[in-house]
Parts: sequence; C-alpha cells; structure tokens
Amino acid sequence: MITERKKFLLETIIKEYVKTVQPVSSGVLVDKYKLDISPATVRNEMMELEDEGYIYQPHTSAGRVPTEIAYDLFVAEITGNKKRKGLKEVDEKILDSIFQKNDLAYRQTAKAIAELAGGSVFWAFHKNDLYHTGLSNLFAQPEFKQASAVCDVSGIIDRMEEIIDDIFEDLVEGPQILIGAKNPFGNFLSTVLVKYKYNNSHSVFGILGPMRMDYHRNLALVEFIKKKFE
Repeated sequence: MITERKKFLLETIIKEYVKTVQPVSSGVLVDKYKLDISPATVRNEMMELEDEGYIYQPHTSAGRVPTEIAYDLFVAEITGNKKRKGLKEVDEKILDSIFQKNDLAYRQTAKAIAELAGGSVFWAFHKNDLYHTGLSNLFAQPEFKQASAVCDVSGIIDRMEEIIDDIFEDLVEGPQILIGAKNPFGNFLSTVLVKYKYNNSHSVFGILGPMRMDYHRNLALVEFIKKKFE
C-alpha cells in the first residue's frame, strides 16, 4: 500500500511531468508547488517511490519520471472519483459549436478533439466503418520524434482496423483507459476510449497518445462524445 503523502507526491510528479516533459526533481516539487514538507522528506519519499517502482531515473540527473504502474495508480484515482472535473467550458463550447449528427460534423469533431488532446483519434462506427485523424499530433510529441518510434506508431496506425476488429466485441460499454501493457494499440501508448450504443448499434471513440497524457482532459473529451449519443 502507498501512503497518502507518497500518493500526493506521485500525483504531483505526474502532473508536472505531463506539463513539462522533463524529469522532476525534489527541488522542483518543493519550490514550484510550495509543499508543506521539508526537502529532505521529499527526497526520502521519492527514493522510496523509486524503490517501489513508481518512478525511475532516465539518466544521470536529479529528476525522476513516472512508470507505467504510477500511471495505473493515477488513473485508478481519477476514474474512481465521482466528483472529478468535467470538460473545460472553453473546450465544450468549441466542440458544441461543431458537433452535429452527420458524417462531416463527426470528422470535424474528431479533428478538433485530436487537437485538444494532442493525440490521434479513431472513431469506429459499427465495427467496420473506421475514421481516424491526428497522426501528426502524435509525431509532434517528444516521445515519438525518433525514427524508431515513428515506425512503431505508423505500424499501429496501419493495423488499427485489425486491432479494433479484434477488441470491438469484448469492450464493455462506457469510458475506459488502457495503459501500456494493457493497451492493444501498443505498450508504448495509452488509449482513452468510450464504447457507446446509438440506434441499436455500438460505436467506439478513442484517443491515442503517449503514457504522458492529460488523462483528466482526455477522459472528459471521450465522455463528451458519449453524452452526445445518450
């Protein structure tokens, strides 16, 4: 079990890393977030978090980066919080101004969500009717700028229809988050998706991105889609 203080520190590390894409040091936590904890205590807690597998040191610097199990814990906290924040008002206004129930508006909505999420979006209507957009957003992320990562992502996009066909029937209705090893689109990615029913048939809407994604925002974005078909 992780203590509440370490859980708070881990959530702060994740939020900082999502924003900056830089390894997070104890000094940054103390100075930037005005923590009511001594620097020595923060250092000790971070050492324990590293020993427990929640953060790691990517190279010889003072900073640490969240691991897959850290994101798993963070997401469990988000999805288990019934009072979590919804979509930002400005985002909702943008999407409301676009959304209509026709093919052109669906494509425009998907593109807008891909931009807001900084990721790639797929929308599978009835299992065999697939639209996806926003690949350039993935390649703009620091994690995917190396040639090998570009090849990995491109391979996933090429196989997207096959992957969705494989998982479509097994997905439960509602929003869900698939991280790393649990993600059928690739263990180097995370997926936030929702399966919903409309006119007696199911569709799946999802956002693909790095594990370092804004899970709060992306979950709210897929929930926006779900509500539009309720």
